[in-house]
Amino acid sequence: MFKVKGFALLVSLFFLGGAFDVYAASLYIDPAFTSISRGDAITMSVRLDTDEANEECINAVDGVITYSENITPVDVSMGDSIFSIWVEQPTINKEKRTITFAGGIPNGYCGRIPGDPRLTNTLVKLIFRSPGFSIGGTTGSTTATVAFAPETTAYINDGFGTKAELAMYGSSIDLSNTAGPVLQDPWRDAVVTDTIPPEQFSIVLEKGETAFQGKYYIVFNTTDKQTGIDQYQVIEEPIESKWSFNWGRADAPWVTTRSPYILEDQSLNSVIRVKAIDKAGNEYIATLVPEESVRGISTENIIVYAGLGLLGLIIIAIIGTIIRAFLKRRKAKHEKEVGDNNDYETNI
Repeated sequence: MFKVKGFALLVSLFFLGGAFDVYAASLYIDPAFTSISRGDAITMSVRLDTDEANEECINAVDGVITYSENITPVDVSMGDSIFSIWVEQPTINKEKRTITFAGGIPNGYCGRIPGDPRLTNTLVKLIFRSPGFSIGGTTGSTTATVAFAPETTAYINDGFGTKAELAMYGSSIDLSNTAGPVLQDPWRDAVVTDTIPPEQFSIVLEKGETAFQGKYYIVFNTTDKQTGIDQYQVIEEPIESKWSFNWGRADAPWVTTRSPYILEDQSLNSVIRVKAIDKAGNEYIATLVPEESVRGISTENIIVYAGLGLLGLIIIAIIGTIIRAFLKRRKAKHEKEVGDNNDYETNI
């Protein structure tokens, strides 16, 4: 349900451009035909082409990819994606043998820039592995397929969420029953050599007016051009712990989540940190300290402050009692000393 509503919202946000007629766009998996040895892995790109002759732009794609049972999905990378906004990050469902994603790009993607030799039209990269055992007990080969499901949809950048007339082309993979001389796994190699953290980003604090029941929430997003973002984690710590390193402990209570994220501490008396982790485990942590002007007093703090105030009153009362008792004893001592002096003078 969230995906449908969220995706409709995503499409409605991309307004730029005039009204368009419906032109053809195409989604295809690259390479279209390939072969791999037993146990090897392959990286395949999901690409988008637009009708450049008619200046067609696509601003969002809701993708559903299927694959045959004789090949295993390993991972999905968004590292080279042209999408900057994700309503649904790529998700592998091995039970249904599907890979789903939903993302978009503001102003739309209108095709490669003239003269640019690079294939800058990647949506996601799919990593598949061939079975590491004999296929069907034969010495020959079999064929695996990767294709787009009919519900896959692309949207034109016309401000109305118009569906594009979409051509879709899958891929065929010849699976050899023989292992190669060296195990081929370009994705593993990419992960091993990736030592670059995700790009720096900032945390934006917002307050829902009609959304999120009027609560404070944060928005965040970044990219990783090597292996891609794997996940985001959030932690909220008391403001007085601003300079501590509690968030760096192995047992720190980080919460795996996605943007937008509704804050637990609605009083904003917390330091908010968001950790972006790429597929290789590299991290970048962004920090937000809410301004004093928006901070409130939480219920917990009210109780604490009330308790401290009561304790202060008790201490003051005790000190007052001690002072009064001391003065009373001092007065009595003084009166006794005066009385003794009078008796002495009388006797003389």
